[in-house]
Amino acid sequence: MNAIKTTLLLGVLSGILLFAGELIGGRNGVYTALVVAIGVNFFSYFFSDRMALSMYSAQPLTQTEHPEIYNRLYPLVWGLSQKMGIPMPKLWVLPDESPNAFATGRNPQHASVAVTAGILRLMNDRELEGVLAHELGHVVNRDILTSSIAATLAMAIMVVSRIALFFGGNRDDDEGGSPIAALAMLILAPLAATLIQLAISRTREYSADATSAQVTHDPGELISALGKLETWSKRIPMADANPATAHLFIIKPFSGRSMMNLFSTHPSTEDRIRRLEAMQRGGIR
Repeated sequence: MNAIKTTLLLGVLSGILLFAGELIGGRNGVYTALVVAIGVNFFSYFFSDRMALSMYSAQPLTQTEHPEIYNRLYPLVWGLSQKMGIPMPKLWVLPDESPNAFATGRNPQHASVAVTAGILRLMNDRELEGVLAHELGHVVNRDILTSSIAATLAMAIMVVSRIALFFGGNRDDDEGGSPIAALAMLILAPLAATLIQLAISRTREYSADATSAQVTHDPGELISALGKLETWSKRIPMADANPATAHLFIIKPFSGRSMMNLFSTHPSTEDRIRRLEAMQRGGIR
């Protein structure tokens, strides 16, 4: 099912790129956009994880460079990986004081888990285990490829839509160029990219939460962690967070409330906690 969703995602977002190409350059623009779409799709599949990590200046976690963090994180992730039956992922640290974490990669054999410096200071080991189990849940559930590709293509669409605004009205009349069409592209393309992100991310957070509770046999770990994340991520938001990658994180990396709940890339933290509390009351099998 995830493979089908990934294919559909690539197809729909590539179609938006082709539409943008037509707005910008007519028939020639479509041909150019087709080449760009193929290139972006190839890059997204193989390198989207690297783009997400480099965007946030992620540093590879090694015992030499970060001995204290390594000695704390590695045993937790190793133990969880063994329980879940997946290879040990690569570990990364983001030099950001906002508490957060995300997983990325194209499959369990090429997975990475990144945590911020802020979450390491905020969480005790029990809470951190709940967060890491959630992120590895995305790996086990094979969410990471679709999420990583969505981030890369959404960024590409947002860039192209802005180019369309400036160049959409500069073509000859017989080509049908229109600044109104370009303006529509500016509005609709990011909206379409965002809606697709919502379709692939909101329910997956519930699934990864449930996986964390089942693997740790203690929903209370993640309940406590989510409570802290909800409070502190608003007090210390990620200053350089990109909306195209917001769905990768365990919790929304922005402060404040959006204009409409529809456009949130995450279900409400309160609802996630309620579901985990229900699991806690019912017992974990």
